[in-house]
Amino acid sequence: MPLDATRQDLSLAVIGTGVMGRGIAQIAAQAGIRVVLYDTRSGAAPAARDYVAQMLSRLAEKGRLAPDAAKAALDRIEIANVLERLDACDVVVEAIVEDLAAKRELFGHLEGIVSPECVLATNTSSLQVTAIAAECRHPERVAGFHFFNPVPLMKVVEVIDGVMTAPWVGEALAALAGRMGHTPVRAKDTPGFIVNHAGRAYGTEAFQILREGIAEFHQIDRVLREAAGFRMGPFELLDLTGLDVSHAVMESIYNQYYQEPRYRPSPIAALRVMAGLLGRKSGDRGFYRYSGGKAEPIPEPPPPPPADVPVWVSGEGLGPALVDLVAKLDPRARSGAKPDERALCLVAPLGKDTTTAALAEGLDPTRTVAVDCLPGLAKRRTLMTTPLTSPAMRDAAHALFAKDGVPVTVIHDSPGFIAQRVIAQIVNIGCDIAQQRIATPQDIDRAVTLGLGYPAGPLTWGDTVGPARILAILGELFDFYQDPRYRPSPWLKRRARLGVSLLAPEQ
Repeated sequence: MPLDATRQDLSLAVIGTGVMGRGIAQIAAQAGIRVVLYDTRSGAAPAARDYVAQMLSRLAEKGRLAPDAAKAALDRIEIANVLERLDACDVVVEAIVEDLAAKRELFGHLEGIVSPECVLATNTSSLQVTAIAAECRHPERVAGFHFFNPVPLMKVVEVIDGVMTAPWVGEALAALAGRMGHTPVRAKDTPGFIVNHAGRAYGTEAFQILREGIAEFHQIDRVLREAAGFRMGPFELLDLTGLDVSHAVMESIYNQYYQEPRYRPSPIAALRVMAGLLGRKSGDRGFYRYSGGKAEPIPEPPPPPPADVPVWVSGEGLGPALVDLVAKLDPRARSGAKPDERALCLVAPLGKDTTTAALAEGLDPTRTVAVDCLPGLAKRRTLMTTPLTSPAMRDAAHALFAKDGVPVTVIHDSPGFIAQRVIAQIVNIGCDIAQQRIATPQDIDRAVTLGLGYPAGPLTWGDTVGPARILAILGELFDFYQDPRYRPSPWLKRRARLGVSLLAPEQ
């Protein structure tokens, strides 16, 4: 019979009691489920139970859990010294080392112990569920149950159907996740599932921008954190997670997708891993330098003094927003007719670089500066020069846009600035996950917002910006670089042309 996740006498085994296993055990016990811990390492399972006891006690001290409830949860956790003690469990979740042979061997052994109805779930983050289940006698009861660290705080779990997984298994695990207070998102078996798959754009595109010399790493971080709204910049995040870990994931997903250009890793990352510049785990050096566990601040250069030059603003592209802002900063600024010979020329392109925008409008590239209006202009402003923009005009633009105290980042020429490039790639990869039917549009967005903490899910973000605008940015990037990493997903292309939401499912 299919598993009833609501049963009061439900029992769950956790094999592997490291940081993930402990977290899974804690939330299961708090949900009223009997938990059996097993680990081949001597003393590891009792130590895990003691750790959970500390976490429950801490929750009780903070008033987040009643003392009686904390004690009852701990009482539900028991230790198994041998695998055979798991014979009566309804679900087994393995959280052992990320090694395919070890997981296959474990599941093969479990099949001779547990009942035919017992669900075998793997917490793997990088291996294929289908590969783990392939040598089982009953692969239909094997599924992925991928939690995120720290488990009690990261309220999302990916439920992954292998090629042979029976429908009821994924449904039962999704219900079990809900019982444990987590949001389940359903996914087909694919490299990276949803979260690690959708997360490919953020770091890889930031590396591409860095590699092209468009901006320094800390400038990229500031723009994406303050203008685009991410909690951390990509290089801050890489320093936190460890570049060796992150680069290995980038390479793994790239190769598992047979060198799909959208996921191409950066040689910059490989070189820094070789040099041991891994981030906080290296002690004092990653992209940032660290002292006392904190990143040493990189000073932001002060804006230049105001310059007495006439200002002209284009109304093309995202120009209307730029015209409104410049009118407040410099009431003398003009728009409409062509600029005079001395004027600073301001443009607001969508997807285009400053050079292309200047030439398209017949402007003098030595006096032209572009402004990114897509992510908003309230918290940080990004200015972009052509290779010929004079230092005097660059500084005049910088002084103008810093006039009201908003910080300004000046970068070199690039199609799509920084934020436009990264946002478009995030949306595009999210659309392609939907196109491949790996997950529903709604589950893609839930997984990304809960698992990655992005300001919005990729499809919602695409709808907010406008699918046609995202498509235009990608089109400009593809035309400029002729790199297939920027080819638009069919999901995006069709919905942009039809004028419908990216969240709209197939009829």
